[in-house]
Amino acid sequence: MTLGWEDVRAEVLRRIHARDWAPGALIPGEEALSVEFGVARATVNRALTALAEAGVIERKKRAGTRVAALPVRRARLEIPVIRLDVLGRGLPYDFDLLTDQLGPAPVPVTARLGLPEATPLRYLETLHLSGGRPFVFEARWLNPAVLPDPAPDFADISANEWLVTHVSLVSGDIAFTAEPASLREAEVMGVDPGTPLLVAERTTHGTAGAVTFVRLAHAPGHRVQMTF
Repeated sequence: MTLGWEDVRAEVLRRIHARDWAPGALIPGEEALSVEFGVARATVNRALTALAEAGVIERKKRAGTRVAALPVRRARLEIPVIRLDVLGRGLPYDFDLLTDQLGPAPVPVTARLGLPEATPLRYLETLHLSGGRPFVFEARWLNPAVLPDPAPDFADISANEWLVTHVSLVSGDIAFTAEPASLREAEVMGVDPGTPLLVAERTTHGTAGAVTFVRLAHAPGHRVQMTF
């Protein structure tokens, strides 16, 4: 069975709790751990990054990775780059840009973003693939004001990845629900209409105001796991 980054993180955390690696101890590097666990180095990197963000380990360039002497517990929700999530699971990633058009946003969207009714927003539909299979169907309303001129080609880089890496976000909200697949979601995801899907709806604002409202419909069986 191929291990995912969550499995690697759990094993590293187990060894720390068992004092196999004591506080302040230097732990093996990414290359050594990738060989030991039989996973890609990117998978190990994702696991160690999550532990570093949680304050369990400390990572420094050219100094290696050490168990934190005084672990600091942090609770923080970050917007994931879907491509890295898939690669961290040890699977190949791809995406298809299905729709990209500019038009007046519906009232529920402008209300969520705090914008005037019928504000023109860029609407994108993106299907993210994991191992060639549907992973997440992303329906996004994006404020063109946050884009540079010329705007990025979201057929080359997903809107999800471009926004996470190029736009500074200052606030937002997210809600998780279990909902029956709509006709459009069923068509794109290759499931029967009404199939239960895990749906995340998120709004984000940056320093210049509203950025985006996005609805993420995840393939059946998807699990969200948070570390704190």
